[in-house]
Amino acid sequence: MGKIAVSACLLGENCKYSGGNNKNDKVLEFIKNKEVIPVCPEVAGGLPTPRVPVELVDGVAINRDGINVDKEFHLGVERMLNKLSGEDIDMVILQPRSPSCGTKQIYDGTFTGTLKPGQGMFAKALMEKGYKVVEPDELDNL
Repeated sequence: MGKIAVSACLLGENCKYSGGNNKNDKVLEFIKNKEVIPVCPEVAGGLPTPRVPVELVDGVAINRDGINVDKEFHLGVERMLNKLSGEDIDMVILQPRSPSCGTKQIYDGTFTGTLKPGQGMFAKALMEKGYKVVEPDELDNL
């Protein structure tokens, strides 16, 4: 049995932009007795917790104050891909809607809570490398 990489916020780690987490009981139940690798590309890229919310604007990571944090996002993605490289990963469970980890939808870059189809930077990079990437609501179907 391979390992499962999971967004650290879903595991209850306080690494969200708000300083909190997205602890998910469904995820915690699913990963019981499995080897887990926590991932948080935003923290890995050097962004603080808490931090100003970020959305992707034309594919570039910009925070709500208009500051470009694309370099940190890309560095975090690179560091997390390196962390998973060489590991036997069965799947990656990611936080929905995140500019890093969203797999189906992300916020549209207007900071109005509007969603659009798309992937966060880390999710997109994982998919391009052929990882099986899911969100918590898909675990029932596995």
